[in-house]
Amino acid sequence: MKICYLSKLFLLATMIVSSLFPPLTHAIEDPLVLPNNKFGIHILFDSEITDAASLVNSNGGEWGYVVIPIQAGDRDLEKWQNFMNKARKLKVVPIIRLATEGDFFNTKVWRRPKEEDVLDFANFLDSLDWPVKNRYVSVFNEVNRNDEWGGRANPAEYAQLLSYTVTVFKSRSPDFYILTAGLDNASINGNGAINKITYLQRMNNAVPGIFNQVDGFVSHSYPNPSFSQPPSIQHATSIASFRFERSLLRQLTYKKLPIFITETGWSGERISDEVRGSYYTEAFETVWDDEDIVMVAPFLLRAGGGPFEIFSFVDKEGKPTKQYGSLAAMLKIQGRPTRNSTPTPTPQVLGSETGNKTLPTLSFPQDEKKKRVSVRYAAMSMFGWLFGF
Repeated sequence: MKICYLSKLFLLATMIVSSLFPPLTHAIEDPLVLPNNKFGIHILFDSEITDAASLVNSNGGEWGYVVIPIQAGDRDLEKWQNFMNKARKLKVVPIIRLATEGDFFNTKVWRRPKEEDVLDFANFLDSLDWPVKNRYVSVFNEVNRNDEWGGRANPAEYAQLLSYTVTVFKSRSPDFYILTAGLDNASINGNGAINKITYLQRMNNAVPGIFNQVDGFVSHSYPNPSFSQPPSIQHATSIASFRFERSLLRQLTYKKLPIFITETGWSGERISDEVRGSYYTEAFETVWDDEDIVMVAPFLLRAGGGPFEIFSFVDKEGKPTKQYGSLAAMLKIQGRPTRNSTPTPTPQVLGSETGNKTLPTLSFPQDEKKKRVSVRYAAMSMFGWLFGF
């Protein structure tokens, strides 16, 4: 009788623990152990994906990468599902970079994101059907700059928000592959900005082990100073800056974090287009030929004027530049990420963004009340079974 009672008690404890702490499912795959086309490009608009695919999958390539930002107010289900469907058709791996918008009271800086933004992003991006198993999400941008974090960089705040982001996204789907924000490799301490190494150290001080939580590390390995240094120059603010970041990460985490260079590029104001093309060829063959690098996405495909024109791979007339030609001519491989084979039709929107998909909902107090009642009833039933009444 005693043995039976103890057996029931042990089983009850096991059931309670299992219900409260479900086993973690490690659904993401390591892109470095599969055939991987490491060529990528940064775009600003979803309409550019076809042109982007032509570049990253040129000369034998398949499943190159495209980096694109999504702003907090841009949760258009039809637009983004159509983007994912095109990515599947064109064999492109999307990396989505979370973004807010200009601060309402100070348009010179980006609004500091909140937990509500993260929750909304997680719900929305989980409602989409992605083309490949890994759902790559980069958590905001150059957060060590003052203008990218509401006017003053704050590594403790970012580390806490990043930890929250991992928890929320992974709770939606274990296929989300969470990437850090790329840091400005030229920022120095002062005027609200923080040097990238100092910033990473302070992140870990605020949330010890934060880099154990993420799946990959983003680097903005620009050829600084002045976006103009040749590939042979390899120091902490050059195209080799990812090495210095990686060296620190190896002291802060037990994980081997794959590296994603989601921004880089030479300035057309200081370097001729022909020389820039030769620099890209040299960089991919030397510095970026590194076993830890998953992809390199230069910034950017098309600027269409404005301050980013100095980096653009397509000029104002829509013609490919010589640096475009150099990148397109490089030999690529056919990537083999695990694919999600069945595409979702683009939603037919009739007066709303919901289409034929059900948008995620939040749990409201009444729902939580019902949940607690249900758990309480189940617990009473188990205790009745255990003690025989």
